[in-house]
Amino acid sequence: MPELPEVEALAGFLRQHAVGAVVGRVDIAALSVLKTFDPPITALQGRDVTGAARFGKHLALDCDGLWLVTHLSRAGWMRWLDNPSATPPKPGKGPLALRVHFFTPEGLTPAFDLTEAGTKKRLAVWVVNDPQEVPGIARLGPDAMAVTEAEFAQILGGTSARIKNSIVEQSLIAGIGNAYSDEILHTAKLSPFATSSRLTPNQISTLYSVMRSTLADAIERSEGQDAARLKGEKRSGMRVHARTGLPCPVCGDVVREVSFAERSFQYCATCQTGGKPLADRRMSKLLK
Repeated sequence: MPELPEVEALAGFLRQHAVGAVVGRVDIAALSVLKTFDPPITALQGRDVTGAARFGKHLALDCDGLWLVTHLSRAGWMRWLDNPSATPPKPGKGPLALRVHFFTPEGLTPAFDLTEAGTKKRLAVWVVNDPQEVPGIARLGPDAMAVTEAEFAQILGGTSARIKNSIVEQSLIAGIGNAYSDEILHTAKLSPFATSSRLTPNQISTLYSVMRSTLADAIERSEGQDAARLKGEKRSGMRVHARTGLPCPVCGDVVREVSFAERSFQYCATCQTGGKPLADRRMSKLLK
């Protein structure tokens, strides 16, 4: 799933390539992707692109006051096309969900595609007058790159959830997902199952600093990358996420995994849990 650094990079890419263009035809290849009907998506046509922004993990294109907002979900992505086909795509064929065409001042006619792999279709698109009209944006907590340390401590102190769940809960902290939470907790040397409200002030301070530095480093690596390269850039920077069975780059212990019905997370027992493997999904407790 694209998270804060990747969505920020995609917003930057759109600022560079789409701002100043005029929206042309909008092709919908998967009707289920569109979550709003008023204003209609055709209202975007002919509007100047005046900005692009990130709200948590939502990507938004400002078309002269009318916003095209998307959440790429787990398997969605944006793909830029310098020379898109003039033929409208056939609905239901392949991963394409939506294509937005542009006319640039230089006379070019690029486009971007929103695609989604797999059979579970969760990619979502809204056309709204205000991004706060999107339910997922309206409920966002403070952004992970904007929250202060005092706010962060107050948020964690107010929940008894496990720290892994707390920092990916968008209504508490916006922008972090499964992958970067694994990396942050590994660097901070915290168990994913630690209780948020029981962290010491020193642990919270360390976690806050690590969160900011991990995301800032990922944003820096992603800057200037085109959309096609961002996934590879994200994977290349991971130390434990999606590295089950490989050695931890810090201590050399094997990277372990906890699996759930639709997701999994990775951690290092030596670095994070005092050498104790975490339980599987049936137990959800430290093995004694």
